[in-house]
Amino acid sequence: REIDNLKSIIVELGRFVENQVRLSMTALVENDLEAAEAVVQGDDEVDSREVDLEEECLKILALHQPVASDLRFVVAVLKMNNDLERIGDLAVNIAVRAKRLDELGYRDVPDSFIDISRKTKLMLRQALLSLVETDTQIALDVLQADDAVDALLREIYDNTIKVVKTDPEHAEELIILLAIAKRLERVADLASNIAEDVIYMMNGNIVRHGNTDGHVWRE
Repeated sequence: REIDNLKSIIVELGRFVENQVRLSMTALVENDLEAAEAVVQGDDEVDSREVDLEEECLKILALHQPVASDLRFVVAVLKMNNDLERIGDLAVNIAVRAKRLDELGYRDVPDSFIDISRKTKLMLRQALLSLVETDTQIALDVLQADDAVDALLREIYDNTIKVVKTDPEHAEELIILLAIAKRLERVADLASNIAEDVIYMMNGNIVRHGNTDGHVWRE
């Protein structure tokens, strides 16, 4: 019963954090200051839920001393809990920068940002779906998708350097956009972490450092 309750709590936290990321990108793309403020205000809720969930995990470990799959589940939830809180922080960071871009009068968000945002949000949604469905194949799909986000970040970085050289007057706006892209890439990395934890939770396999064949990695 308590394991089921723990899963329910982590899923709800995941949905809340996913919405934080969605709102932060709405703030950027649509110059929606209300969405940006909602993200900032929602950060305390994320922090509170993260603390409550950690306490639940520790209570289960102390009172029930779970073993095997139950122990893996609690350990995985502890790690996912931390990653979700960090994603929430990144969403706030993006929202704050979106507000700054609005102050600077910047309105033209490049298509590459729409693309990296879409891919990142899909990775996060799929990572959470793999948890809900306890589906390792969905989790593996998330890991495979990370390369595309990394490639987009490199493209955005290269384009930003070129444009700053030709249009230094808008250097601040461009640097802010690059910082947002880096944070989106970090959200994608954390979504990959969640997917890895789902795989570990399901079968005990540690999938890290580019190893996605279902075996424990050995360097």
